[in-house]
Amino acid sequence: MDACARRVFVTGEVQGVGFRHYTKLRARELGLAGWVQNLPDGRVEVWVEGPETIVEELLDWLRIGPSSAHVRELEAREVEPAAHERFEVRR
Repeated sequence: MDACARRVFVTGEVQGVGFRHYTKLRARELGLAGWVQNLPDGRVEVWVEGPETIVEELLDWLRIGPSSAHVRELEAREVEPAAHERFEVRR
């Protein structure tokens, strides 16, 4: 199965609620690679790559997020895979 990658922007109450931590845990459970980071404007940015069906599974999870978050909007853009080895939190 071919790898795909998405650059995702998550808007809502998504900072200070463990969003990055739980995104990393979920992505690693699914065997995906990439990273997650907070943005200065209050959004969270996620770069995720792996098999398309599994990437879509993470996107479905990101639309809801952890129970402490409130996601208002998710924007996902298709990008070229960057061959990340694992999923990390960027600071």
